Amino acid sequence: MENQSLYERIGGDEALRMLTDNFYDLVFSHELISRLFKTDKDLIKEKQRLFLTQFLGGPQAYSDVYGHPMMRARHMPHTITEDDAVAWLQCMSEAVGKLPVSKELKDELFNRFPRTAFFMVNSEG
Repeated sequence: MENQSLYERIGGDEALRMLTDNFYDLVFSHELISRLFKTDKDLIKEKQRLFLTQFLGGPQAYSDVYGHPMMRARHMPHTITEDDAVAWLQCMSEAVGKLPVSKELKDELFNRFPRTAFFMVNSEG
């Protein structure tokens, strides 16, 4: 088990589909950050699932389809504040909490996100 990636330990693609569905149900209706997600919602969810697959140690799914993630550059056209990052993390925390895995795995999974969320911040206001 210790040689398995976090992607595998949380349940692989099935878990990530559940996570992204739960997460974006929250995000798309969030009063602060829903403005950041106005394009094709199914495409947004699919890109996130592919990215998370790779981010959590699974197959290089995002890179195979879209090239190197370059997440900060891809998010630069959007105004993202610290408040946005906190709201994003709150939605992710709630979505992670709904996964049918142990509290330890939920904590390990969630702890992968704060650094990346705050790295996307590009505006003070």
